[in-house]
Amino acid sequence: MTMSGKAEFKLAFRIEGMDCAEEVALLKREVGPMVGGDEHLSFDLLAGRMTVRLAAGPLASGSIEGAVARAGLIATPWTDEPISPEAAVHRLRRGRLFATTASGLATAIGLTSHAILGGGLNAAVGVGTPAVAVAFYCVAIGCGLWFVAPKAWLALRRGRSDMNLLMTVAVLGAVCIGEWFESATVSFLFALSLALESWSLGRARRAVAALLDLAPPRARVLSVDGREEDRLIEAIEVGSTIVVRPGERIPLDGRIIGGTTAVDEAPITGESIPVEKDLGSEVFAGTINGDGAIEVQTTRPARHTVLARIVRSVGQAQERRAPIEARVDRFACVYTPVVMAVAAATVVLPPILFGWPWSTSIYKGLVLLVIACPCALVISTPVSIVAALAAAARHGVLIKGGIFVEAPARLRAIALDKTGTLTEGRQRVVTVTAFNGLDEATVLRVAASLEARSGHPIARAILAHAAQQKIEPQTAANIQDLRGRGVCGIVDGQSYWAGSHRFLDEKGFETPAIHERLARMASGGRTVVIVGNDTAVLGSITVEDAIRSESTSVVAQLRALGIERVVLLTGDNRETAEFVGARVGISDVRSELLPEDKVRAVEELAAEVRPLAMVGDGVNDAPAMARADIGIAMGAAGSDAAIEAADIALMSDDLSRIPWLIGHSRRTVRIIRQNIGFSLVTKAVFVILTFSGYASLWAAIGADMGASLLVIANGLRLLAIRGR
Repeated sequence: MTMSGKAEFKLAFRIEGMDCAEEVALLKREVGPMVGGDEHLSFDLLAGRMTVRLAAGPLASGSIEGAVARAGLIATPWTDEPISPEAAVHRLRRGRLFATTASGLATAIGLTSHAILGGGLNAAVGVGTPAVAVAFYCVAIGCGLWFVAPKAWLALRRGRSDMNLLMTVAVLGAVCIGEWFESATVSFLFALSLALESWSLGRARRAVAALLDLAPPRARVLSVDGREEDRLIEAIEVGSTIVVRPGERIPLDGRIIGGTTAVDEAPITGESIPVEKDLGSEVFAGTINGDGAIEVQTTRPARHTVLARIVRSVGQAQERRAPIEARVDRFACVYTPVVMAVAAATVVLPPILFGWPWSTSIYKGLVLLVIACPCALVISTPVSIVAALAAAARHGVLIKGGIFVEAPARLRAIALDKTGTLTEGRQRVVTVTAFNGLDEATVLRVAASLEARSGHPIARAILAHAAQQKIEPQTAANIQDLRGRGVCGIVDGQSYWAGSHRFLDEKGFETPAIHERLARMASGGRTVVIVGNDTAVLGSITVEDAIRSESTSVVAQLRALGIERVVLLTGDNRETAEFVGARVGISDVRSELLPEDKVRAVEELAAEVRPLAMVGDGVNDAPAMARADIGIAMGAAGSDAAIEAADIALMSDDLSRIPWLIGHSRRTVRIIRQNIGFSLVTKAVFVILTFSGYASLWAAIGADMGASLLVIANGLRLLAIRGR
């Protein structure tokens, strides 16, 4: 149980048997009234988790577990310990498999005995069933409805029709008119379809659970005396040095401080070609070391690695449902009672109005109930969404909810940050220039002292260059980080500042000579940091950031995908921004933007064309990302603020994943629409056949099960999507 800043209590439960939206609807009806409405409940189908949010205070978990039991499911308090593949096949699933198998065997034996005693197979599918066959059919019906009937009774008590009630009525109705074989067949086939739905979701769960097995549980830590000590990765502190031998999986995120190698990053990013790594290169947990032994200094604890973020966030993603999924559920809520009413009218009206035999009209009503069951329709969307989330996670694209699976398919505009997004974000100092008779070492020392506590890429470049020059930064006092402009503070008792060309102008030190000089320094996409005090400009530091090799092709791909507007938003100077924009093919460049300026730019773009995505990696990008329709963060090296504000994170920092994401989203939406269309067409055809007298009860359930299997298989195709 946790409590948020608004005194919100949370209880989480592992729900055994929650395999489709039907179980979610049952839980909402049972648990929702206890906690103030189903808006206080969230569900993660992928992990089998239900979260209860309580604003008034804690609630005994036993009462919630009792409500879940009334819905025919089992609830246990949630733990973060991973569930092994063997443990995943728990009691409810084993029981369902046994009941389904028993129902199928009893139906087959009943049919066989009826055929032997009745004189042939044709007689076995008619009326006049022998007592022995009836006994086996009763066993088949009882086993097939073992997990269905309690939910049907619950739905009847609550006055809410669902697919369990539809199937139970159809089975019992067939018994009442003497159609024992069809009643048993319907029971078995419906139980089989539920078991297959459970298996399909289990496959998607296993795809994500496999991510947990990527990182080894232990690592060799190098101690100060040179000895290697084997430890659990959870016990390894940030900053420790671990040894990774050739061919081993890297256990934790970190930077290489010894050795060179090539790393297979396919398990995280989907990239099939090994990436060359040398001193200072970043490596990720779960990736595979090549043929070189390396020493890695850890940069994140086990619970915060790129891999851990992927697993954790994908597990939570189902709580935020896709709009198309919500629309299907709303349709099903109206559709099911309408079908019940039409089936009832089919039973009652023809005998009264047209003189039909009651047995014929009852049979047609039962067939209509079976074929109109919304099972395939309801399962079509969540299976596809779960598969899409799992596939994206395997390719290094972390989608934080089903709602954001569908959104990229409709994108019309994308705004891109420069540093760390279009460029590599690894700045390096090119030149240090001193003015007014000072030496370069003084300029560098002052700048390094002011930037010592900053995490900005330019600050890191200045500190790295100072370390190379063996210049030790001094402790600065009264540091003020003026985001988007610069930094100021006191060094050696004197006030200094360092910042952009814009900050220089604000300070009132801009002159035509200095302007011309700085413009020359900023040519070629470089950034100039000016250093000064209260009376004069002391010097400047020129840094540059290499453009990502894929940036130009990504911009071209976005245009080819139909993105109408691609815009560059940056806090950097105009000359550098326009140089980068020209190199990557972006003509709409907006530079020297403060964080609030980026927000205004996003709002202006959104007023012109939507939906709009904002891609960034820094703290100053977070407000704009939150304001856009979709926020996309460069996740591997991006700031925590940007990643938290984002709806989607590119955990490999691979910009080419954005076109892939758009294509993946469009494939997902296309498959969901195929599933919905196929489900509705199948039902419409069988409704026509029912009133034409050509549809039987067992054929109807066979068609319904076949539709369910086809939409499941079609949705699971998303798991096989390649990374490129």
